[in-house]
Amino acid sequence: MRDRLFLLKPDFEDPAFPGRRFFCWHCALLEGVLASFPHLEKAIAVERIAWPRPRQAVVELIGVENQSLPVLVLADDAEPGLETGRANGRRFVEGKDAILRALTLRHGIPEAHP
Repeated sequence: MRDRLFLLKPDFEDPAFPGRRFFCWHCALLEGVLASFPHLEKAIAVERIAWPRPRQAVVELIGVENQSLPVLVLADDAEPGLETGRANGRRFVEGKDAILRALTLRHGIPEAHP
């Protein structure tokens, strides 16, 4: 299995905010990184999924309690210490900064400038 990056599809509605449409800015940031470093989409599997829960593809891998996106599910050969969590025997990375760090260390993109 390759690393799998789960992102939210843009332009969704949240019933808590009737009549408004949204995008996830953390996912949009990672979309920009993917566009800037196209080799990433060959190195990792990128899945863009709808906003409503349950997010079944994520639930199947790392459980119902870990549906916040973006999330990077690490392949078995990932070096130890990159993960921010574990579930169902899988390691994963949550949070834009931790995901960017993992992409730098694991897939050779440059570091984000401080």
